[in-house]
Amino acid sequence: MKLTVNGETHLVDGASTLDELLTLLNVTRQNLVVELNGEVVNVDRYAATKLTDGDQLELVRFVGGG
Repeated sequence: MKLTVNGETHLVDGASTLDELLTLLNVTRQNLVVELNGEVVNVDRYAATKLTDGDQLELVRFVGGG
């Protein structure tokens, strides 16, 4: 399956859900916001969110400071 993650194309095998993709990419979920095709996905929906060929994802991490 071909996915675009943060503007980069990835050919992914073995990940059919968002949760599986994050594990495959070794992405920690702490302070992470995921946008899938322009829609923010709630963290409690990662395991149920199916990915399809051509999906576009943005992974954004919040950083505190002041």
